[in-house]
Amino acid sequence: MFFTSFKPDLWALVDCQSFYCSCERLFRPDLAGKPVVVLSNNDGCLVSVTPEAKALGFRGGEPFFQVADRLKTAGAVAFSSNYTLYADLSRRVMATMNSLVPEIEPYSIDEAFIPFSEALAAQADTVGWALHDRVQQWTGIPVRVGLGPTKTLAKLANRWAKKISRVLKLELGSDQLEEIMEKTPVGDIWGIGRRLAARLENQGITTARQMRDLDNKAAQKIFNILGQRTILELRGIQCLEEEAPSARKTMFNSRSFARPVTKKEELKEALAYHCSIAGERLRAEGLTAASLSIYLATSWHIDYAFQTGATIDLGIATDDTLAFIRAAYEALERCFKAGPKYMKAGVLLLDLGDINRKPVGLFEPPQDERRRSLMSAIDEINAKFGRGTTRFAAQGEPDASWHMKRNMKSGHLTTSWDELASVKS
Repeated sequence: MFFTSFKPDLWALVDCQSFYCSCERLFRPDLAGKPVVVLSNNDGCLVSVTPEAKALGFRGGEPFFQVADRLKTAGAVAFSSNYTLYADLSRRVMATMNSLVPEIEPYSIDEAFIPFSEALAAQADTVGWALHDRVQQWTGIPVRVGLGPTKTLAKLANRWAKKISRVLKLELGSDQLEEIMEKTPVGDIWGIGRRLAARLENQGITTARQMRDLDNKAAQKIFNILGQRTILELRGIQCLEEEAPSARKTMFNSRSFARPVTKKEELKEALAYHCSIAGERLRAEGLTAASLSIYLATSWHIDYAFQTGATIDLGIATDDTLAFIRAAYEALERCFKAGPKYMKAGVLLLDLGDINRKPVGLFEPPQDERRRSLMSAIDEINAKFGRGTTRFAAQGEPDASWHMKRNMKSGHLTTSWDELASVKS
């Protein structure tokens, strides 16, 4: 991500269509034009839905068990989430966009803002279509491109691009912008949440145009500073500047279990698994942790819901996964209670700092360089051949029954030599 220190002439927002579903369809050409959905962790609910599935009445957020039979009857195909695949294809989409423009600002896994200045802005439509076509051709992922004088208007253009044109540019003072503003519910404006939208509707403000045209005194009474900035953005005044993120202080890794867990040994395996992922993420960001907490919880939908946890001082600022696993085991001994059926476990790394920071304590020893080299080697192997290629024995078997349920997961189609898609002629 980059952080703009200037105001471009125009903003573009490139958004991937039904991204998770599009990733799955990429390797299943037989699903072109058919309804497809992707499920959340543990196959809980629908998180990505193709237009064909939406036309049949399926919506994101619906519990899978409630619509599974309807999906089957409708001939829809459901996939479990495959985050490794989605992250790799997201990286390719962003790199493809960056091959056409000098800078991009990733906003989420499936969308990015792009500043257009001078020459780019003068040929905005042409560049917009070039982005659309190249991403489709190079990655196979369909995208929409919204263009506007502010980020908020670029978001609005992107939303309407799927109804009007795959690439849509909104210009201040145009009849098209006024018509779109009048037809856009206030709740569809970027940054306006459900509660605020309901409050605005109760006051008779139901469209983007009505919100834009509020007088300043009324806006100050209704909105906080961010809401007032959104109104200015709707008027074509850029004021949503990016700020460099503050230094990360914590890192959390957690997952729900596929089934209730009661045995301490299985909890140890789960905690070691989370320590491994958290350690990998920590090293990727060049950070160390000085303390660690664990978290255990039952389902909240039972009569005797229970949660517990404990924190351990690591004694040294480190990025060593083995040190995290030992600390997690010590924390488990402190807080484990037999009897509850645990449905979730997690590891929280605390007191994060740069890997080159000075020792916290006066007599704190330096981190073992041999251990650091070992962690680096493990990360390199897993980055090249896929996460879990090299793992700690403490994590247990990769197919242990407590692991998150993903019964309909596609393979490592772009990140593992053994699972690359093959074509027969």
